[in-house]
Amino acid sequence: MMKPALAFLALTLLALSPAEAALTVCNKARSPARVALGRFDGRDWGSQGWWLLAPGQCADVVTGKLDARYYYLYATDGDAGVWDGNTGFCVGAAQKFTIPGRGNCASRGYDRKRFFRVDTNDNLNQVQNLQ
Repeated sequence: MMKPALAFLALTLLALSPAEAALTVCNKARSPARVALGRFDGRDWGSQGWWLLAPGQCADVVTGKLDARYYYLYATDGDAGVWDGNTGFCVGAAQKFTIPGRGNCASRGYDRKRFFRVDTNDNLNQVQNLQ
């Protein structure tokens, strides 16, 4: 049987443990969305996707420590809805892709899309809503 002081200490340590870090994307739109992520890992640029999000659904596109201040996202509902920006990354047509680099997309068999920048402000957790 645990003594009350030990139980209090254990609960305090659990409460003080850091929250799991993540970059989460939530689909607040009325249509399903496909989401791609662009990032710099400290050495190289690259992109990956697709996360398929139903309306109202969220997904962690980066789990663990957010090792960069800026991440880049592109999303589409497959019709007229697009969430884009000014930073080019390659995307694949397959349901899942991981593409090293950002350049020469067409010559490597990929499409080039314009991603928007997400500024995490060096927070441990960041939620980006698609609306």
